[in-house]
Amino acid sequence: MKPKQLANVLIKILGLSFCVDGLVRAASGILNLFAMLAIRNNSSSIYIWLNPLTGLLLVVIGFLFIVLSREIADLLFKDEAE
Repeated sequence: MKPKQLANVLIKILGLSFCVDGLVRAASGILNLFAMLAIRNNSSSIYIWLNPLTGLLLVVIGFLFIVLSREIADLLFKDEAE
């Protein structure tokens, strides 16, 4: 396997890892959000929205890694001849 192909696969694996981690964080954050809203009726703190939003951000970053893995690998190995 060529280094560029290996980098492409590893970038996709990293993207999948980010997606899974992001989905877990988003689900956990949403459950925590509902728990906090059940305890406090009028809570508009930015803190309770932070966990779901960072989870969704990780999902987006992971998705971009998966979709753009070939372009990222090309960028990383642009100086190497094929």
